[in-house]
Amino acid sequence: ERGATKVVDPLHARCLVLDDGTTKIAMVVVDSLLIPRPLMDQAKQTAREKTGIPIDQMLISTTHTHTAPCVYGVLGTDCDEAYAAFLPGKIAEGIERAYENLAPARIGWAVGQDPTNVFCRRFLMKPGTARTNPFTGKENDQAQMNPGYLNPNAIRRTGPADPDVAVVSIQTRDGRPLALVSNYSTHYAGSKPISADYFAVFCTEIEKRIGAENLDPPFVAMLSNGTSGDANCCDFTKPRRKFDRFTVGRDVAQAAFQAYKTIPYYDWVPLVMQEGRLTLKVRKPTAAEVKEAKLVVDKLAHGKPRSWPEVYARETVLMDQWPDTREIKLQAIRIGQLGITTMPNEVFGSTGLRIKAESPLKPTFNVSLANGYAGYLPPPDQHKLGGYTTWRARSSCLEEEAEPKIVAKLLELLNTVTNRRSDQSPVPSI
Repeated sequence: ERGATKVVDPLHARCLVLDDGTTKIAMVVVDSLLIPRPLMDQAKQTAREKTGIPIDQMLISTTHTHTAPCVYGVLGTDCDEAYAAFLPGKIAEGIERAYENLAPARIGWAVGQDPTNVFCRRFLMKPGTARTNPFTGKENDQAQMNPGYLNPNAIRRTGPADPDVAVVSIQTRDGRPLALVSNYSTHYAGSKPISADYFAVFCTEIEKRIGAENLDPPFVAMLSNGTSGDANCCDFTKPRRKFDRFTVGRDVAQAAFQAYKTIPYYDWVPLVMQEGRLTLKVRKPTAAEVKEAKLVVDKLAHGKPRSWPEVYARETVLMDQWPDTREIKLQAIRIGQLGITTMPNEVFGSTGLRIKAESPLKPTFNVSLANGYAGYLPPPDQHKLGGYTTWRARSSCLEEEAEPKIVAKLLELLNTVTNRRSDQSPVPSI
């Protein structure tokens, strides 16, 4: 756990409301690491009361910046209760403001790529060399996250990364920029707190590139986190390179700008959104694991863990108090022939690429850390390899078969929104 007394750059809830004349959808990206579902539901309820937009027609996700106040206690950090009480109202305020700014618009989309800042960070290691940790529910770990550059014990990456930079552009009918939604799948670049990391740099840079500065009403850009659960900016197969949130933000913005220049626009497209719920089992510790973990937790100074074994001992005790199941929200959105899925997880690149390949809507992009938080989502084969993202905790809590169940549900929802009809309206707006 760490604190801060300085704001390096502002945190935002960047909000967009779309309306095709029949359906209204709210999309929000919040500069936060993780937001629990009750807090997001509270924001949605307040926004519904102000705007009338149904709660199941709202998407709220987080950027996953690691330098924002904590509103979800996990690992060694506890919730900042004052900030958690403050945040839902500000999110709702942003949705209301976007709703009040509705005006006739046109919309289009394209997909670029930035392969220079996204790499799988999990590696299969030589036997006996992967980091291990007690109280994680795993033994004989074979995979390791962030093994270090040119580590001779690292055999290969455990999966692919997704380099896509999706772009959705909204303009006035005469071509003035109104908003831009983008999506990229690298974890974070790093900053000093308090900061929105490379996500904020992207928004500033894309605004400059498309000439959308100093507009009234203000142009709104937002960058959602894709499937970055096993990805970051580091290519551990090569020597260390120099990067920071500014270089990453600029690179992703440039890739988005190149795609932006190719976008065809539509004066009207159907909006269709379908929300589904899925109940999954929670991985719980055994009585013996809890008993051993309590011996460690009882000795913690001021109750705060200072080492990884202490962190996971505390997680074991806390997880023992959890229910045996967890309900999660999943969503599919159709904007014309564009598809969007949402998951409350830190999702692996392989999962995101599979959804894109099997989606009936082309293109499709995936928004992680959406409508709550339910931990990492390793595919079953990754659970067998162990490693940090599989270690049992509030940050990795769902059953080992959760990933294929979530993928199946999302593909079902995508097919539903693809086949549902929506009546045309002559006055689409944003």
